[in-house]
Amino acid sequence: MIGLKDKIKDKIENAGWYKHLNTINEHKIEVGKNCFRCGLYKQGILHDLSKYSWTEFSVGAKYYQGTRSPNEAEREDKGYTSSWLHHKGRNKHHLEYWIDYDLKNKKGGVTGMKMPDNYIVEMFCDRVAASKIYHKDNYSDDTALQYYLHGKSKVMLHPYVKKKLEMLLYMLAEKGEDYTFAYCRRYMKAYKKYLKVSKKRKSAEKKLQKLNKTRNY
Repeated sequence: MIGLKDKIKDKIENAGWYKHLNTINEHKIEVGKNCFRCGLYKQGILHDLSKYSWTEFSVGAKYYQGTRSPNEAEREDKGYTSSWLHHKGRNKHHLEYWIDYDLKNKKGGVTGMKMPDNYIVEMFCDRVAASKIYHKDNYSDDTALQYYLHGKSKVMLHPYVKKKLEMLLYMLAEKGEDYTFAYCRRYMKAYKKYLKVSKKRKSAEKKLQKLNKTRNY
């Protein structure tokens, strides 16, 4: 005879909210591992924290299916997804965070802006982790690439972002994880140095401009 404790445990483990919690925990840990391999420690820790907010978590629990994102199910049900609208505006590794009005196009409309390189790499880490979570034993090094190629989101990518992301996805498919993440680590190390040098250069330029203004008096 199953005891009360076992019944409660079984009920919890089969609940949508519990399965969704396990999924986002598993995904966050997997992305964190990927980010750490790239040297993105802070981003690995802070990745997708908004998924634990009530706005996002309640939707995920309600529409949990296990084989795809709950956002897709909510979108089919309502015609939009409140969880995704909340999520994309708070997480810079999503290309949708960088959608803005296209100033070059006279007809108007929106387009993707250029993303900082560290968020492009985090986006890559996110895609790899999501592919592993949803495809499980069927996952291979080209799974993330195939998902990208068959998806619609690439249409809105800034040309620079598209080039960088595709380079990493093809590298993963052709040369594997160890090679690709080692490359990302070197890439991010060089990128951080570039940012420091750029910051110092801008600071020096401001000081020079200030001195030139003083000399004019």
